[in-house]
Amino acid sequence: MKDAARVTPAAPAPTLAEIGLSAYAPYLMNRIMGRYNASLRDDMAALGLTTPKMRALAVLSVVDGPLIGELAIYAVVEQSTLSRALDQLLTDGLIRREAEPSDARAARVHITDAGRAAFDTLWPAMSDSYAAMFRGIPDTERRAFVDTLHKMLVNIRKHEI
Repeated sequence: MKDAARVTPAAPAPTLAEIGLSAYAPYLMNRIMGRYNASLRDDMAALGLTTPKMRALAVLSVVDGPLIGELAIYAVVEQSTLSRALDQLLTDGLIRREAEPSDARAARVHITDAGRAAFDTLWPAMSDSYAAMFRGIPDTERRAFVDTLHKMLVNIRKHEI
C-alpha cells in the first residue's frame, strides 16, 4: 500500500484547442483525403464513379476476389454503402460476384475487364494526385511517412487486414 500512495496521477490529456488543428494528425489526414477525393471527382464522374465505387475498383485491381466484408475494410467504406456501390458496379458490368463455396451467404467480388479498363482510365489522375501530395518531399521522408502510417494502422487496427 505504501507504493500505491506514491503513484502520481497522469496529467490530463491536452484539449484540441491546446493541440491546435494544425498539429492534430486526424484532422490533417481528413483534410488531405478530402482534397485527394475532390481532385478526382470530375474524372470519377466522367466514368460514372463515386468515391466508394472508385475505392472498390482500386482494391479489386490489386486484391483478387475478396469477400464483401474484406473489401469494405480495404476500401474504407461502410458495408451498407459498399453494398449499394457494388450493386451499381455489377449493373454497369464493372464487377462480378461469385458465391463462396464454403458459405452460401458469402460472396467474393471480382473486377471485370470493363472494370479494369475503367480503373485504368482513372489511374493517371489518381497517380497525379498522389504525386502532388508528395511534391517537394524527398523519397526518404515519403517512405518514413508511409512507415509511420503503417505503425499507426497497427495501433488502431480492428481487423487483421
